[in-house]
Amino acid sequence: MLNLQQKQSLQQKLSPQQIQYIKLLQLPTLALEQRIKAELESNPLLEEGAEDDDDLQLDNEQTEERDTTDDLDTAGEDEFDWDEFLNAPDDLYGYKAAPDHSAEEDDREAPMPSVSSLAESLREQVGLLDLDETEELIADQIIGSIDEDGYLRRPVESIVDDVMFNFGVVLTEDDVERVLSRIQRLEPVGIAARDLRECLLVQLDMMPDDVDGRENAYDLVDKCYKAFTMKHFDQIQRKLGIDEYDLKEAYDLVRSLDPKPGEGDLAQQTNYITPDFTVERDGDDWRILLNGRNAPELRVNAHYRNMWNDLSAKKRKGDKAASETRQFLKTRMESARWFINSIQQRRNTMLKVMEAIVQIQHDFFENGEGHLKPMILKDIAEIIHMDISTVSRVVNGKYVQTEWGVYELKYFFSEGIETDSGEEVSNKEVKAELERIIAEEDKTKPWSDQKLADLLAEKGYPIARRTVTKYREQQNIPVARLRRQIVLA
Repeated sequence: MLNLQQKQSLQQKLSPQQIQYIKLLQLPTLALEQRIKAELESNPLLEEGAEDDDDLQLDNEQTEERDTTDDLDTAGEDEFDWDEFLNAPDDLYGYKAAPDHSAEEDDREAPMPSVSSLAESLREQVGLLDLDETEELIADQIIGSIDEDGYLRRPVESIVDDVMFNFGVVLTEDDVERVLSRIQRLEPVGIAARDLRECLLVQLDMMPDDVDGRENAYDLVDKCYKAFTMKHFDQIQRKLGIDEYDLKEAYDLVRSLDPKPGEGDLAQQTNYITPDFTVERDGDDWRILLNGRNAPELRVNAHYRNMWNDLSAKKRKGDKAASETRQFLKTRMESARWFINSIQQRRNTMLKVMEAIVQIQHDFFENGEGHLKPMILKDIAEIIHMDISTVSRVVNGKYVQTEWGVYELKYFFSEGIETDSGEEVSNKEVKAELERIIAEEDKTKPWSDQKLADLLAEKGYPIARRTVTKYREQQNIPVARLRRQIVLA
């Protein structure tokens, strides 16, 4: 039996403008620069630059010349007034207000030096190895497969298949192994290793024979690798038949090796942090500047303004092509209006969030690290009367330049812990104290997490052992057994 039912529900859907604003809001400064460039390329009505006096005078003259008939004729078709948009105040649609610039931002960046990438360097070194044509194909495939840490994560058989598929050359895995062994001994030594153990062994193998501890260090990695990673020193001494002095010499030599040869250099990417905000002292107060260097002023292209008015006259004469062109301009005009509006909304929201952070964390900006207050996203949302998700988008991936250095906005958010005195402090302060305690411990007998919890309690921070474990892991501090070191008497 069929049943017809009528159901009423309330749903909240985001408009295209809101979606665009949300996407722009979560972009850091450099990503925003690229987004603006892409919009300038895709929308011919947008161009960089502020409105000049001639443009504004032309707009006013054209507005005066437009008669009432034209206004009535086009009002039904066009949902917005072109001239209203062009002459709107800055705080309505425009992005004409000059962005804030600190003195440092006005300085030109020094040009980047020309530096060869690691891949290029390896190919240059391969050219000196006197390889035949097939070996050069293998070498090129190996170099192209090295990851950002300098390791070869792809199986050798995959490289055999690639060369066969792309060049029709039949290889064996031994052919690849021979070339790989030679590449691993190029600079940086250990590049293209399959795992850490192989990386360390190659570096030790390439050391001069007279390096103190080299032979024991090689045996340590080759024969006792698992015990080495677990720091089972007694087991290593028994297996290798060495005393504590020789063990420490070999252990220190292995620790001096590079575990990630070529880390971050393979694609030659220089990851500089560009602060999105600058907080400067202004007398007894603080001045907040939003980095505007990568957000150029935008305006409507004057050529298309003139075209719009010319098409108005042609449309009145029944020119069909003129109507179609006007429709195209109208669509692009809406897109430009939404984009410029979203940019301005982003700017205002980011400033509100940063102002609220400075308001709560005033002691930090005044006195530096060690003076953070507990603060969560909800605290900021309540101050600026916005949703927590909006605050989260602003905070994520954004940085601020302060008197004490550059900090990610996430740094200022932390949960609170109540001390013995009843004062609420940031858990970052507890983490810093935990790190100091571990730095001062006896390295031959590191403290357990329970002992660390007891020591923190003595300093006025009563937290559970499991909380100590969580904080230790968040700071990438290993367990007590792995913090143990060899200290000679």
